[in-house]
Amino acid sequence: MTLMGDAPVLARPDSIYYAGAWQPPNSSEFFEVKDSTTEESFLSVPAADRNDIDRAIRSARSTFDEGSWASLQPHERATYLEAVADALDERCEAMASHWPRETGILHTHARAMVPGYVDVWRQYARLADSFEFRKMVTPTNGGAFGQIVREPVGVVGAIIPWNVPPMMVAHKVAPALLAGCTVILKASPEAPTAAYLAAEAAHAAGLPAGVLNVVTADRDVSETLVTDPRVDKITFTGSTAAGQRIGMLMGSRIGRCTLELGGKSAALVLDDYDLETAADTLANRQCVLSGQVCAALTRIIIQSDRHDDMVDALAAHFDRVRIGDPFDANVDMGPLASKQQLDRVKSYIATGSREGARIASGGGVPADVERGYFIEPTVFANVDNSSTIAQEEIFGPVLSVIPARDERDAISLANASDYGLNASVFSHDTERAYRIARQLRSGTVGHNAQRTDFGIAFGGFKQSGLGREGGAEGLMSYLETKTIILNADPAQVNG
Repeated sequence: MTLMGDAPVLARPDSIYYAGAWQPPNSSEFFEVKDSTTEESFLSVPAADRNDIDRAIRSARSTFDEGSWASLQPHERATYLEAVADALDERCEAMASHWPRETGILHTHARAMVPGYVDVWRQYARLADSFEFRKMVTPTNGGAFGQIVREPVGVVGAIIPWNVPPMMVAHKVAPALLAGCTVILKASPEAPTAAYLAAEAAHAAGLPAGVLNVVTADRDVSETLVTDPRVDKITFTGSTAAGQRIGMLMGSRIGRCTLELGGKSAALVLDDYDLETAADTLANRQCVLSGQVCAALTRIIIQSDRHDDMVDALAAHFDRVRIGDPFDANVDMGPLASKQQLDRVKSYIATGSREGARIASGGGVPADVERGYFIEPTVFANVDNSSTIAQEEIFGPVLSVIPARDERDAISLANASDYGLNASVFSHDTERAYRIARQLRSGTVGHNAQRTDFGIAFGGFKQSGLGREGGAEGLMSYLETKTIILNADPAQVNG
């Protein structure tokens, strides 16, 4: 399949990438990737089997154990990251053109976001000069020389989701490579393009063979990465249910893992904040990627005497949303990624109504839609915080407005969740917002907006995951800490 005129988007969609080359798959099965707007197949890639995964693992393991990658100085590895970024620059339009077809994101959003994800590679390259890979310490129990050394964890299995693959590739692969790890990148069958383009860029940049290996596989085959002792660490972004299984399997062999899982994030709209401004911010953000965002603010908690006005304001905004082809510049929201995702969201909407919440806007498939995985952005009113739609991640454009008695009750409702990924406090009083932020059990708390910052750190409390991604915190998760204590300073002895 081609896009952008007659130019192929992927150079080798018929192959998998390991040992520094495009290789024929062992399996004869292929994944058909469907366009979220037309429901037609537009790309097919090999469905890796266990033998394909084994080859990728062998490539990464032998490169880490026997090659020179792990022993390079960080600034030397950073040079490769810069070269990969340069090669990805040439593929930005290809990435931005396939991403809407795979997941429903607006093309205008994809084109604006992709260059920033490419720059993540350069951000990590710059960390090579500022991060303390070696730190002098004073021994406290004998010895004359002490040092903390940060060394690569080893072979990494990076399992990424379908919703934001360009972002996931950058924030998992770039820090792992800077740390000195080798990587098996496992792409989602629904959205493999970004991973394939990363392999192309790595190859063009001259990344040593076996440092980055790319496959696409289903969940059962992917579990081979998790159970194989040759893989030292798994970094996974996806559902909490899948993360629980990965955590259990890695725990059984004391394997390292970073798990970025689900969210049911709360927006606390306080009594001093303008409802129309809050509604505009929340409604617009919910249309990004059709609500298929783990950090989305989907629980709107507001004092009960302002509840109805908040619902009306949100409903008015959603009623104006233009739904359609994500390549149409006049459209505000595209489709969901797949029929499975559409069925999931419709099921939750039905459950919300059955459990007593009131649909104030949306709730169905747009009347003029004949094909594609489209759903109307939906607002539920008078939602009980213990109900299904308030407690379970829907992963679609569905907001629940939850009444609270007062500020204290709002904080309690926000924390009454198995998740703790993101939150925001809407208030003009910064000191009040900070005080409340400190009481919220959430990995990130924003102010007057949905905020996340991968340049600092991103991750969750409770069942939203383990560990952090982004910035120096994200680099740390690919490093092991070694303590070295000697009887003398080796530099002085050798000098």
